[in-house]
Amino acid sequence: MLELAEAIVEAIKEDDHKEWLASEIIGNAMMVQAKIANAEGGGLYSLRMENAVLIKYAVYNMRNAVISSEMFNLNNEDYVDLMREKIEEFRLEFVAWIRSFDKSNDIPDNWAIRFDTSTPEQEKLEELMFDDDKFDFDNFDDDDFTDDDEE
Repeated sequence: MLELAEAIVEAIKEDDHKEWLASEIIGNAMMVQAKIANAEGGGLYSLRMENAVLIKYAVYNMRNAVISSEMFNLNNEDYVDLMREKIEEFRLEFVAWIRSFDKSNDIPDNWAIRFDTSTPEQEKLEELMFDDDKFDFDNFDDDDFTDDDEE
């Protein structure tokens, strides 16, 4: 994606908007690479998902800058179509990548942002998140997550 971003920036005609558009396109393409590296370097689910959200945001910002360059008649519409195609290819890989994250490798972060509360385990962590007295890592075991209604 970075190579395409660089090609698009090279093709943008000189204009008052060129510097801003170029920095948006290249900066966000580089952000995507950095956040992928950050997500792969960290094992905690919530940290990986935080990086994933920033990746999605950077891709949208990059796409919007490319579309803006075409709207200002500074770039060829073909570049917009190429970027859309590349983003769709990336999106499919991105979704598969996120689904590979290990949801069980996580700890509460006291910010109440949970990316998956669909399991009883995650719901229990959410309840405990803001109460340091209730959440004791030394006494944390699987029995804390049993559902009394299930038998």
